[in-house]
Amino acid sequence: MTISGTSRDALIAAARTAMDSAYAPYSGFHVGAALLFEDGAIITGANVENASYGLSLCAETVACAIAAHAGRRGGLVAVAVLGGPAGRIDSAITPCGRCRQVLHEIAALGGTDPVVLCIGPKEVLETRLSVLLPDAFGPTQLG
Repeated sequence: MTISGTSRDALIAAARTAMDSAYAPYSGFHVGAALLFEDGAIITGANVENASYGLSLCAETVACAIAAHAGRRGGLVAVAVLGGPAGRIDSAITPCGRCRQVLHEIAALGGTDPVVLCIGPKEVLETRLSVLLPDAFGPTQLG
């Protein structure tokens, strides 16, 4: 599924706004993520760090947890992610491995392969989740 220019712009804007909510006192690296669902809903998240670093949460994971809490099981069509030191975007970033897996879980429940928009200062790198996480492990392997 291709997303329209209007949906794409709204998704990127939502990720930028989400980045402002990041709690990153240790790394100073603020990340925002936005998830677009088939019904047009956008759910956002920002990274939340913890003094026990391993307990920190990435923006994409936060957004997926909020989506799951809202009862969303599938229907994920696109993801936008951006971030940088103190909220300054110096280059495009991609979801980390853990986040790719978490995103795959929601996507697999609806049989989608979402577009992933990685936002840079002047460019948007566009790929598919299946390219970022080939041969992913998911719900079907447990059935």
